[in-house]
Amino acid sequence: MTATRVGLLLLVVPILVLLGLYFVELGDIRQCQLVDQGHWDYLVGACRDTPQPFVPWIIRHPWVVNGGLLVSIVGLGLCMLGLYRRRR
Repeated sequence: MTATRVGLLLLVVPILVLLGLYFVELGDIRQCQLVDQGHWDYLVGACRDTPQPFVPWIIRHPWVVNGGLLVSIVGLGLCMLGLYRRRR
């Protein structure tokens, strides 16, 4: 595999994983709020009867977010390196 292909994989896959995790949780939150008429507890990941404080995803999962973005930046660098080199 060339650096460009590996770079493209590293650039795209972490973003898709982050979006997938985000939308899975969003579906659970909407289920709790709209169907169950409850309040989502972001720290526990459960539906409650009392209002709960909002906790951002970056606070709850900093290694997933920052690690995914770091892998994407490495992928971007590999893509640029692969496109910069001359083909033989």
